[in-house]
Amino acid sequence: MQLTRERIISAAMELIEREGVDAVSMRRIAAQLDSGVMALYNYVPSKAALLEGVAERVMSGIDFNVDPDAGWEDQVRAQARAFRHALRAYPRCAMVTVSRPATSAAELRPMEHALALLRSVGFGEEDAVRVVRMFIGFIIGSLLREVGVAPGLVPQRPLALDQSVLGADRPIGLDPAEFPLVTSMSAEIMQRDHDADFEFGLNLLVHGVSELRPARTK
Repeated sequence: MQLTRERIISAAMELIEREGVDAVSMRRIAAQLDSGVMALYNYVPSKAALLEGVAERVMSGIDFNVDPDAGWEDQVRAQARAFRHALRAYPRCAMVTVSRPATSAAELRPMEHALALLRSVGFGEEDAVRVVRMFIGFIIGSLLREVGVAPGLVPQRPLALDQSVLGADRPIGLDPAEFPLVTSMSAEIMQRDHDADFEFGLNLLVHGVSELRPARTK
């Protein structure tokens, strides 16, 4: 099969998802594509350029088809969900994308769409930028917790006073007198529903932003 920039970037993304970004090298990519290393440089001049291509591919996966007749709050939700969906498709590649400066139009297009929406409903430039940053931080933080990079203070083992209970799972021994709420609500704390958590947080943010808008646009 003919060597192309698209195939090289796809190979890099597959390798990142399997083994992480530290595994990426031009030699590994060449071996994966059954190609000579030097041939890759005709399409991707460096590893840095390769990772730029990965970031551009991830961000190009965002679907910007938002219902223009929907209320602006619903459009904000739709944009946030589309951003999250694109990042979740390649979680390890997404970590590469969000940990480096934006270098392409594809990476900045989500911000352009979000700013355009906020400005169209009356937000000033400073507030619009801060709102977008807040949503980006929330979405990235949610993804970090989901892929296990940032547990977010959620225990990874059962909570119990008696260490013999569920011994195979090595429960965390807590005294209910010292931790009455943590122990009594342990079932809720241990439950993980990433979609429900995301929607809960998204609604909180949209509500807060909605409350901010009238105060700044009177």
